[in-house]
Amino acid sequence: MGAARANLEVRLSWIELVDPDLPTALAAVPAGRRVVVVPLLLSSGYHDRVDIPAAIRSTRPDTVQAAVLGPDPLLAGALADRLAEAGRRPGDTVVLAAAGSSDPAAVAAVHTQAELLAAHLDVPVTAAFGSSAAPDVRSAVAATRPGRVAIAPYLLAPGFFTERLAEAGADVVAAPLGAHPAVVTLALRRYDEVSTVG
Repeated sequence: MGAARANLEVRLSWIELVDPDLPTALAAVPAGRRVVVVPLLLSSGYHDRVDIPAAIRSTRPDTVQAAVLGPDPLLAGALADRLAEAGRRPGDTVVLAAAGSSDPAAVAAVHTQAELLAAHLDVPVTAAFGSSAAPDVRSAVAATRPGRVAIAPYLLAPGFFTERLAEAGADVVAAPLGAHPAVVTLALRRYDEVSTVG
């Protein structure tokens, strides 16, 4: 994001497990500076509705929070690129593999992203989950047989869940979205949508 827009100061923080956490990052910004938090989350859920607002209220109440990244057609293009890089063939069916959530709105958002990806690829796409929602990824892969199956991880970075995808029985497993140019563009768009608020 910083390379894409040199006049924008971009600082990184984490919701949990890694430092600096969001309150620490917010407190480090000099007083009087305008701050916009852009959640690098693919769907809305507990983090963007509870954790992030709580960190903002407790540290810098004047901070503006942008919307989460997905679902969005730009992400469909990025997912398609990652699938192509991994060797997906035009006739392969696709499973969109998300980490999972107990939040019905977050699960619905993954299904919406699967529909966007299906329209982009012009093939069926099944939404599947690593936990807390059905179907699980292995079951979704098995249900799409016969024929080749490709998994599109609906994840930003590698980790425990991406490692488990290799064991789900698909012919192709794409890389996570990472710093795909569409993700950068979308994050900057979310910033722009709220940067003039207030």
